[in-house]
Amino acid sequence: MEYDWENRVNTTSGTVRWRERLLGLFHSPYQPTEPGLFHEMMAILPFELDQFTFVDLGSGKGRTLLLASQCPFRKIVGVELIEELHRVAEKNIREYQDAEQRCRQIESVLGDARAYEFPLEPTVLYLFNPFPERALVEVLDRLGKSLAEFPRAIWIVYHNPLLESVLGSFNFLERAGGTQQYALYRTTHFSPGKVK
Repeated sequence: MEYDWENRVNTTSGTVRWRERLLGLFHSPYQPTEPGLFHEMMAILPFELDQFTFVDLGSGKGRTLLLASQCPFRKIVGVELIEELHRVAEKNIREYQDAEQRCRQIESVLGDARAYEFPLEPTVLYLFNPFPERALVEVLDRLGKSLAEFPRAIWIVYHNPLLESVLGSFNFLERAGGTQQYALYRTTHFSPGKVK
């Protein structure tokens, strides 16, 4: 609530309607990222952010997109399945103003993350535990195929890593750090694919 009040945006879960809450039960309940923890997660990334695109899968009302705009990413993209949350994110992006904003190329995309075409450039992929296991496997399979065709640096910041074992089962990813609250993964030199 404090973040929304200070920034004149609507990113809390308190205004999410019952229909969107019900949809969230089948995917992942909407919960915005805490600003302090987000900045902690970005601070551990061991590279210059200005060469990377930031992608949030399951971006909800867009709070993480706004937080990421305080970092010097090349561009910022959110992908959200629920139309009402996507519309609110678009409004938040239009109305957000912050003197510390360092990236103004922000976009919210309405769509299923399982069909999302990943950028063909270095990417920070942010996941706030947005999917059930089957969908996460599908997203990572798609990422692996994209990497096989266009090798590039991908770093995954997985907040609330309840399904971290799924990431660990893909041989094109290796753990690069983290805490109990988040896990950090990066691409490796291995051929993309799931460990059998």
